[in-house]
Amino acid sequence: MAIIVNLDVMLAKRKMSSGELASKVGLTQTNLSILKTGKAKAVRFSTLSAICRELNCQPGDILEYTDGEQEE
Repeated sequence: MAIIVNLDVMLAKRKMSSGELASKVGLTQTNLSILKTGKAKAVRFSTLSAICRELNCQPGDILEYTDGEQEE
């Protein structure tokens, strides 16, 4: 099982930088980068909610499930 994080896609669609999003949702740029690269082991619902609020999107626009092995 693998969860793919498409945060870069949504940032590009909204023409927003990672730094701007991190500032708006109260994350460090490092933690946002960990989430963007798919290296995060978990994400809080409150963080996901804040990201969706700022990007005006749904969680499914950011997270995608694939039935393959996740690359490490």
